[in-house]
Amino acid sequence: MANLDAKHFELEDRVVAINRVSKVVKGGRRLRFAAVVVVGDKNGHVGFGTGKAQEVPEAIRKAIENAKKNIIEVPMVGTTIPHEVIGQFSGGRILMKPALAGSGVAAGGPVRAVLELAGIADITSKSLGSNTPINVIRATVEGLSRLKRAEEVAALRGISVDELNG
Repeated sequence: MANLDAKHFELEDRVVAINRVSKVVKGGRRLRFAAVVVVGDKNGHVGFGTGKAQEVPEAIRKAIENAKKNIIEVPMVGTTIPHEVIGQFSGGRILMKPALAGSGVAAGGPVRAVLELAGIADITSKSLGSNTPINVIRATVEGLSRLKRAEEVAALRGISVDELNG
């Protein structure tokens, strides 16, 4: 899916993780901070980014800039997703299932941040692999990018939506 231009959306951001990383050099340790941020407009568009700097606010700013370059569109049916999907990235595996209206977001940590900022209000999810925040986020976004609407599937198969649902 092509990345979208962030200028067209009213984006909110959420810091998911801040990690202190150090590099050992001749004079001692060099401390830096790595930040993972998710941005979304709560209307079917979401992206994530990472940033690293010597100061926390600068790392967050860089992560937000990076996230705005990686926005994808999420197909939705009402307030949920069109079908079940498993997103995979490295050791992270996330199972996402559509839920009935009013169910809420049943997801933990990084997955919840991505789904809420994407505008999905009713979904059930389960983390099946790694719980490293960046891999969980990448797996979630990968799963969301693989979702297809019923119209797209019907067009690919050359049949009507009614035949697909029937």
